[in-house]
Amino acid sequence: MDNPSQNCENMRIGLLAAWGDYPIEVARSLQKTGHAVHCLGVEGHANREALEPLCASYQSVGIGRLGFALRYFEKQAVYRATMAGKFHKTLLYRPWVWFRHLPDWTAIRHFFPYFANPLWSKERKDRKDDTLLGALVDAFAQRNIHFVPATDYAPELLVRSGQLTKRGLSLAQENDIAFGWELAKEMGRLDIGQSVVVKGQAVLAVEAIEGTDQCIRRAGKLCPSGEFTVVKVAKPNQDMRFDVPTIGLGTVRSLVEAGGRVLAIEAHKTIIVGQDELVAFADRHKLVIVSFSRPEAESIAA
Repeated sequence: MDNPSQNCENMRIGLLAAWGDYPIEVARSLQKTGHAVHCLGVEGHANREALEPLCASYQSVGIGRLGFALRYFEKQAVYRATMAGKFHKTLLYRPWVWFRHLPDWTAIRHFFPYFANPLWSKERKDRKDDTLLGALVDAFAQRNIHFVPATDYAPELLVRSGQLTKRGLSLAQENDIAFGWELAKEMGRLDIGQSVVVKGQAVLAVEAIEGTDQCIRRAGKLCPSGEFTVVKVAKPNQDMRFDVPTIGLGTVRSLVEAGGRVLAIEAHKTIIVGQDELVAFADRHKLVIVSFSRPEAESIAA
């Protein structure tokens, strides 16, 4: 016979929520499946108004309050957690960032090798997304709080392979996708970014710390004639617990405003939020949105 207290524990889950609609969709899916969601919303990122009604408990947390976050999940008896949403990494490069956000002692001790002045520490590590997010989940794991992929609870958000919009690809656009796909994969392998913007098999912009939307807008400034293609893929060894490529209505709006024409994404590895509304918007603006698996993308221009 199942232990009732163990069943209750299995239905309790922590949610580390950052910016965007993705955390809201994850919280909604968890609530529908009977989970008690204990949410930590990152200050300046998470939409508390939308998230709090979906959660058993909600607490805002500053970006430097690692010890506080650990204690909160421990207090709620949370041993499994998931994260969703975009963290605006550019915050880490603003003047006096640590004085503004006042990291607690746990954060200072855990992240010192990543942010210390090279003169202070010979063990300084890089600040790639996977490095920092991996260090974060390791800190929780040390306290027996283990992160799992949010897509395990909301698999319907992972886009399927195929043409999403009414309008299809031209031969030139197929060539641009095939050209951009391998470049985007290489950028992902290097943990630089997940998107590239191309036109006529030339690179207009590569995503870095600014994110996909800003990358698209930059391409629009560099190519006022528009009609370019955006390719967004998962990293070759994508850790589905964090930094999973995500698109929403904001991404497609950016594409329209910048003059782009095509958005190609990776099937089964990309989260699409609000797909029906997104596709309807794209159709109204005569965009092309397609989703490929890797072998399909490599062969379309063969």
